[in-house]
Amino acid sequence: MVFAFLGGALLLFIIAPIAGLYLNAPLSSWTETVADKSVQDSIWLSLWTSMAGTLLFSLLAIPLAYILARKKFRFKSLINGLIDVPIIIPHSAAGIAVLGVISRDSVLGQAADLVGLKLVGNPSGIILAMAFVSIPFLINAARDGFCAVPERLEKIALSLGASPVRVFFTISLPLASRSIVSGLIMMWARGMSEFGAVVIVAYNPQTAPVMIFERFTSFGLKYSLPAAAIFVAVSLLIFIILRVISKK
Repeated sequence: MVFAFLGGALLLFIIAPIAGLYLNAPLSSWTETVADKSVQDSIWLSLWTSMAGTLLFSLLAIPLAYILARKKFRFKSLINGLIDVPIIIPHSAAGIAVLGVISRDSVLGQAADLVGLKLVGNPSGIILAMAFVSIPFLINAARDGFCAVPERLEKIALSLGASPVRVFFTISLPLASRSIVSGLIMMWARGMSEFGAVVIVAYNPQTAPVMIFERFTSFGLKYSLPAAAIFVAVSLLIFIILRVISKK
């Protein structure tokens, strides 16, 4: 009973702000906000940039996670610690760090200019900022998934003549897929909700969190509530769908 009470209090702490978001948002303003093109564009920008960053950087994160799960080498503990740094540092500082790498004065920024690609104030910069703060969720989840795969299965397949690449794609990756998919979902969700790093790298075009913040600072709580409620509803709907798919 004590544990149930403590757990219920915690659930109430999580549910109450979300419920209050919808109870306090005037229903009459919902239609107007949904029809607002700037709201639609901001939510769509948040969705596709976070998804693009997740899919793009998964090509780098999953192989690294496999190495961390299977190989022993010097400075492995240091690398595991470095992976969690984006979670620890303030996200405004993360945005400044990313901006320093992709600005026009940096090597990457100059290389992007040569091919006509603008990183600052551009969706490509938003993707990089989102990926920087969210990539630890995928790496850690994938690493734990690979660690849970019995190594003897891989060794048996190798002894039967399978190549390391075939072993990875037919044994290691499928058996760790649930953890990897969970990590992908968490990375996408974390990137989509990012504000601090994104607002420094690209205030415009505005993602949904930046748009909500601007409405709050410019017009107050009443004007920002409907936009926040719609973004939360869309995020929760997609998150639940992805969770159901991952379980199946």
